[in-house]
Amino acid sequence: MKFSEIQSLASIAELLQCDYVGPPDFPVSGFNEIHVVTSGDIVFVDHPKYYDKALACAASVVLINKRVDCPQGKALLISEDPFAGFNKLKEHFRPFERANNLCSDTAVIGKGTVIQPGVFVGNHVTIGEDCLIHPNVIIYDHTIIGDRVTVHSGTVLGADAFYYKNRPEAYDQLKSSGRVVVQNDVHLGALCTIDKGVSGDTIIGAGTKIDNQVHVGHDTSIGSKCLIAAQTGIAGCVVIQDQVTIWGQVGITSAITIGKGAVIYAQSGVSKSLEGNKTYYGTPAEEFRKKYKEMAAIRQIPELIDQLKKMK
Repeated sequence: MKFSEIQSLASIAELLQCDYVGPPDFPVSGFNEIHVVTSGDIVFVDHPKYYDKALACAASVVLINKRVDCPQGKALLISEDPFAGFNKLKEHFRPFERANNLCSDTAVIGKGTVIQPGVFVGNHVTIGEDCLIHPNVIIYDHTIIGDRVTVHSGTVLGADAFYYKNRPEAYDQLKSSGRVVVQNDVHLGALCTIDKGVSGDTIIGAGTKIDNQVHVGHDTSIGSKCLIAAQTGIAGCVVIQDQVTIWGQVGITSAITIGKGAVIYAQSGVSKSLEGNKTYYGTPAEEFRKKYKEMAAIRQIPELIDQLKKMK
């Protein structure tokens, strides 16, 4: 997320009670996870395996748990616990705001939009024109909804990311400061759950239609004119390009890309990135013709075993 105004490296170090490397007035404009960082952001890293990646990424400031050589043009924040420091940034720059009524006074709702009874609209939510929000929808703080969007009953937009650090005493949650952004002409079915980004946006592209009981994880980006059928589960940080069709009960692992125009048949398990304009099936998902040939070959195994027995 971006700060409302530029901060200095020294002021951030004071907030986190940590040392820093770089000019005290080094400008800091926000904080983000590594896959969405831009110049001016803080990124955190707490494992040597990922030091090089963090130091080389687009972030201008690296919140790190070891003093290392600082790359030219960047700055460091040296903390014993970067994970906790990241949470402290969230709590300071986007603290929890208690709701005082079903529709926040800070929400902006466009002309012609219908909000049915029992809908919760959180703080700083924006809803465009000519939308229909059915009863008992929950819209968390900072969510953005475009024009002509339909959201059916029981859907939740903006719950926290499922992101935890395993500490000896308990799981520690990485607190979410991101948003859900739903673009124009989207239809969301009943009982869908769309998690907000950890620090960036979870995006549902224009014209996409999502069936009932679909889950979309944090920081996932779904392109335009996609079709996603019921009970599909999409993990965090997935990129689904335009005009992808995903049939029912598909499971998609995190941090992969589904190419434009891909079709994924029902009950497939997607464990790696898939090229566009192809059709896939199975677990792990592969091109459907190849998968069907494999299945046909497997069905022949009992007959082949019988033939081998007769030959003995």
